[in-house]
Amino acid sequence: MGASRETILETIQTYVDLVATGASADVVALYADGATVEDPVGSEVRTTREQIAEFYAALDGLEQTGRLLFARVAGNEAAFSFELVTKAGDQTYTLAPIDVMTFDDDGRITSMRAFWAGEDMVVS
Repeated sequence: MGASRETILETIQTYVDLVATGASADVVALYADGATVEDPVGSEVRTTREQIAEFYAALDGLEQTGRLLFARVAGNEAAFSFELVTKAGDQTYTLAPIDVMTFDDDGRITSMRAFWAGEDMVVS
C-alpha cells in the first residue's frame, strides 16, 4: 500500500526541522533499517546505521536554521528542497540541496540522495 502522502510530507518536514536544530540521533531515527544515504550524490553511499549516524553527527552543536522550500510526492518517493543556514563565527553558510527520498509503508526513509555541490554553497 505504501505510506500516505501526508505521512511522507510529515516525515520530510520533521527531517528538515531535525537537520537544522535537532540531535543527530533523532534524524537517524527517521531512517528504516537497511536505509542508504548518498550525500552529496557521487560520494560514497552510506549503507549501515553506524555510517548514517556518523554522517549526521557532524550537525550536532551547529547554529542552524532550516526551512522547507518545496516538496513533490509520487507514490513512495519524494523530491524536495530545503534551505539550511549555518552560522559559524562571522560567516553564514547557506545551502539549498534537492533531496530525493524513498519511504517504507510506515513513512520511514529507506534511501536519501542529496543533489548539491560545493558551488551551491553561498558564504556571506
